[in-house]
Amino acid sequence: MSFTVAIVGRPNVGKSTLFNRLVGKKLALVDDTPGVTRDRRPGAAKLIDLRFTIIDTAGLEESGPETLQGRMWAQTRAAIDEADVSLFVVDAKAGLTPADQTLAEMLRRSGKPVVLVANKSEARGSDGGFYDAFTLGLGEPCPISAEHGQGMLDLRDAIVAAIGEERAFPEADEVAVTDVDVRDEPVGEGDDEDVEPEYDETKPLRIAVIGRPNAGKSTLINRFLGEDRLLTGPEAGITRDSISVEWQWRGRTIKMYDTAGMRKKARVQEKLEKLSVADSLRSIRFAELVIIVFDATIPFEKQDLHLVDLVAREGRAPVLAFNKWDLIEDPQAFLADLREKTERLLPQVRGIRAVPISGQTGYGLDRLMQSVVETDRVWNSRISTAKLNRWLESQQVQHPPPAVSGRRVKLKYMTQVKARPPAFMISCTRPEALPESYLRYLTNGLRNDFQMPGVPIRIHLRASENPFEGKKKKR
Repeated sequence: MSFTVAIVGRPNVGKSTLFNRLVGKKLALVDDTPGVTRDRRPGAAKLIDLRFTIIDTAGLEESGPETLQGRMWAQTRAAIDEADVSLFVVDAKAGLTPADQTLAEMLRRSGKPVVLVANKSEARGSDGGFYDAFTLGLGEPCPISAEHGQGMLDLRDAIVAAIGEERAFPEADEVAVTDVDVRDEPVGEGDDEDVEPEYDETKPLRIAVIGRPNAGKSTLINRFLGEDRLLTGPEAGITRDSISVEWQWRGRTIKMYDTAGMRKKARVQEKLEKLSVADSLRSIRFAELVIIVFDATIPFEKQDLHLVDLVAREGRAPVLAFNKWDLIEDPQAFLADLREKTERLLPQVRGIRAVPISGQTGYGLDRLMQSVVETDRVWNSRISTAKLNRWLESQQVQHPPPAVSGRRVKLKYMTQVKARPPAFMISCTRPEALPESYLRYLTNGLRNDFQMPGVPIRIHLRASENPFEGKKKKR
C-alpha cells in the first residue's frame, strides 16, 4: 500500500464500524459495549479511488500503564507512530468529552497529519457535536456516517489533502500487492491428478493459534515476532478479535492468526464473547495449520480435547504446544506422561506432534515451527493410485473385511481424491455394511505404512457400479 492510516478515538465512537466500511467486510468485532477493540488490527482499505493500509485501534481510556487499559493505549500509540496519517473519530451525536481533548493534544504533539472525523452525523441533534469539534483545533471536521456509508467522498478528499496527491496516488509500478484476509480465501481442496508432487518449502503458511483463555497464545506470537505486537497480560480473555501478523521463519513467510480463548460452550453467555469465539472458528476453517496451545501446568482439560477434535473435524493440520514449560519442575518425567496421555486421549489424530515450549522464555519455539512444517508436509501429501491399490490388496489379505449376513464385502479399488487433508475413495460392494471398526483399521494402516501421523484422514466408500443394472433379464 502507498500509505498507512490509523483510526483513533475514545471508546464507542464507531472506529471499528468505520474500519469495516473501509475494508469492505466485517473483520473487526462491533458491539454497543465500549472498548470492544483491544489489539491493533491492520486491513487493506479501499475508498473510492484510494488504496491504503488502515489500522483499527483501541479507544483512549485514562488509566495507569500497568493496567489493561494502559496496555491497550500503548498499542494505539504504536499504531499512531506507524501510520502516516490519523483519522481522529469523534461522536457528533454525543458531543465532545475530556478524553477527546486529551487525544487531540496528543495527536498535535505527534507532528503527523490528522483528519478530524465527526461520526454519527446522520443522527438527529448531531449539529451541536459537529460544531463543537472545531474547538479541538484540528481543522474542519468531516461529517460521516460509518454505519450507513454517508460522507465517504468527503472523507476521501480530506485524506488526499492530508497525505498529498503524490503520496495518495503513486505510480502503478510502485503500488504493492496486498494480501487478502484469510477469511476470504478458503483452503483449496487440491487437484485430483494421480501424482505425488514434491512439497513446496517456500509457499507461505497460514497458521491459527488457538487454546483456552490465558494459555499464552498472544505471548507465544509476540515471542516469534520479537516484539510486543499483541496485547498480553495476566487477565484471562484479553484477545477478542482474530489478529493476523506476518513474519519470516528460515526465509519462509508465515501468516499467523492470534485468536480469542475458547471456553466451554455452556459458559459462553455474553454476546461479545460469542462473537469472539465465532471469529476464532472462522480463523480455524480458513487456516492451513492450527497450533493448539495447552497450559502445561493444567494440561488435557476437557476443553483442550474438544478443541483438538474440532480442528480434526474441520480437516485442518493440528500441532500441540505445551506452553509454560518453564514452570514444570521435573520436565523429563512430565513429558513422558504427556506423550502417553496424548496417544491415549487423542486417537483420532494418532501420532500428532506435541512440543514443550515457553512463550515467556522462547524455549522450544524452533522445534515447534519444525513440527508445523513437517505436519504441513503430511497434510499436503498425495499417494499414487497404483501404490494405494497394492496396499489395499495386502490389507485385505492380512485382515479380510467381515462377512455381513453371510456375504463378504469386497473392496475393489482405491484412489486419493484430494489432499489437505488426505481423503481417499474406496469402491466396494455394499458400503453400508462395512463396519466403522474396519475403516479405523484402514485409517491406522494408512498412517503407519505411508508415514501420515497426526493429521485427519478421510475415507469415503462408494458402491461399485453394476454393468447389468437396468437391463431386462432374458427369459
